[in-house]
Amino acid sequence: MTLYYRDDTVQVTSESIRAGGHSIPIAGITYVWHARGRTTLAVRGRVVGRGVLVLLLSLPPLVALVCVVSLAWSAQDRGNWTLALIILAACAVGALALVPFLEVPLGWLDRSYERGNRVNELWVQHHGQEVMLLRTPDALRFGQIYRAVQRAVEQQVDRG
Repeated sequence: MTLYYRDDTVQVTSESIRAGGHSIPIAGITYVWHARGRTTLAVRGRVVGRGVLVLLLSLPPLVALVCVVSLAWSAQDRGNWTLALIILAACAVGALALVPFLEVPLGWLDRSYERGNRVNELWVQHHGQEVMLLRTPDALRFGQIYRAVQRAVEQQVDRG
């Protein structure tokens, strides 16, 4: 027996698939497909959160650009470039010091895209009957399970 995938709720082996309260022998599966399910509140929240995070990450550079332009404009009017350059240098050093702290929100954004923005459903045809094995908003996990089921079914076909 070959184990293709296993987590707390799903197990895919060369003999059977256990998911969603079903235990289906691989030998009886004739077709595997996926479909897009109805969007859940969690998925909508993830998309809204992603938008808010992008907005919050975009605002500081835009505000900094406005400040630099206004500082340069006022320095030109007064002819006092020394003070303007000192302020710009201090702000540049401060910005560079804060760059490592961007790792956390950018990591959140990256994981948000990995999880996807829709609900995926995994379906199989077992002895002529369509059975939904899995419904999840986690795109990364869904992809791993779907590929495992495909490999298990392909290996069964190659043996038979």
